[in-house]
Amino acid sequence: MSAPHFSQGNSLAARDVQNVIHAYTNLSAHEKTGPLIIETGKGVHVYDDNGKEYIEGLAGLWCTSFGFGEKELIDAAYKQMQKLPYYHSFASKSTEPGIVLAEKLLNLAPSSDLSKVFFVNSGSEANDTVVKLVWYYNNSKGRPEKKKIISRQKAYHGVTVAAASMTGLPPLHNDFDLPIQNITHTSCPHYYRFGQEGESEEDFATRLASELETKILEEGPETVAAFIAEPVMGAGGVIVPPKGYFEKIQAVLKKYDVLMVADEVICGFGRTGNMWGSETFGIKPDILSCAKALSSAYLPIAAVMVSDEIYTELVRQSEKHGAFAHGYTYSGHPVPAAVAVRTLELMEERNILDHVQKVAPLFKQRFEALQDHPLVGEVRVCGLVGAVELVADKDTRRSFDASHGLGAKAVAYMQEEGLISRAVAGDNVALCPPLIITKDEINTMFDRFEAGLNRANADVEANNWRST
Repeated sequence: MSAPHFSQGNSLAARDVQNVIHAYTNLSAHEKTGPLIIETGKGVHVYDDNGKEYIEGLAGLWCTSFGFGEKELIDAAYKQMQKLPYYHSFASKSTEPGIVLAEKLLNLAPSSDLSKVFFVNSGSEANDTVVKLVWYYNNSKGRPEKKKIISRQKAYHGVTVAAASMTGLPPLHNDFDLPIQNITHTSCPHYYRFGQEGESEEDFATRLASELETKILEEGPETVAAFIAEPVMGAGGVIVPPKGYFEKIQAVLKKYDVLMVADEVICGFGRTGNMWGSETFGIKPDILSCAKALSSAYLPIAAVMVSDEIYTELVRQSEKHGAFAHGYTYSGHPVPAAVAVRTLELMEERNILDHVQKVAPLFKQRFEALQDHPLVGEVRVCGLVGAVELVADKDTRRSFDASHGLGAKAVAYMQEEGLISRAVAGDNVALCPPLIITKDEINTMFDRFEAGLNRANADVEANNWRST
């Protein structure tokens, strides 16, 4: 698995190493190995600059729901480019694609309480905006102390200063001087890891709700403004909530007048088998953030939906200050908005939710068949997103020593087998394929996934890593 050093030469790989900083990459290792350069894509497949084919098992970054090369989305961008390639939404300006997209989103919203849409460019920007809106709202309500936002350990909400603070993964805080003030975290709802002996899933959920209530009381209910949660935690390990979790959590929030924020950046637009993860798990959000599959990731666009109660306070504040002084140059950009409109139309025209519901049982079956693999401690799956957690000891659930980097090794082997997957939160290996994936492609994907696991297991056996 070694590769040459790319410090010299004029190849694409050498130019990349010389000039590009890569996100979520060991930069030192990257200087030695260079990049995988993806050149083309079609359907669920991508091809590198040597022509090798891969199944894109993570839909890029949990986002390319229609796969690669969807002509309808390409045409939507081209047509809008010809008509109006850019305009903004400042100072009462608007465009037709933005208006139509807002209407479509509100018609699809998981709660009729969501009544207004604010457009941004990424999930991180959406969640950063959430923080500002929550603070702005409470200032308008005359509650300047009610500012704290509770997230969860292992949550992922983005990488901007506020969004990364809400993220509950240490690498996003280390040496970035995060989290900022007024952001705090409660327990992760991972039953396999944190459930107590003899405790049922529902009892575990009850305990977590009790812990949340205790935290609110310790912080002071008059200071706690919002609770933010992904329906299924993505980058934290594809953690599916225990039975009854959100019902119990929301009862606590209602008791103390704390806003419920649903981060639907990964779960929205069909990933869990419903349009929203909020529908799958009975969440009634006051605020909802979405991105990624909104445009099948063909162009950057994201949105924040808010309740009418929150919008009323935004109006009040704009009267007070002369303007709602928040926004981005590209908020509601007409070209991404047009692509997003066509994406939502295609979801309906092609019955994508029906398709997901038809292929999801096979996806789940192939995942669950891995439970007997010698490396797999737990399988977690919901709709068309899932992960396996690799453990050194199935009985005690002991993890491998982090120095082995087993999850990353398994993913590297899978890539050699022609599957792009991702190791998240340590030794959890995730799949989140384009929603258009067929049953035959699911089977091929899991054949390659298992081949990678088998090669990783051979390393474990050869190096006796279970005992270290």
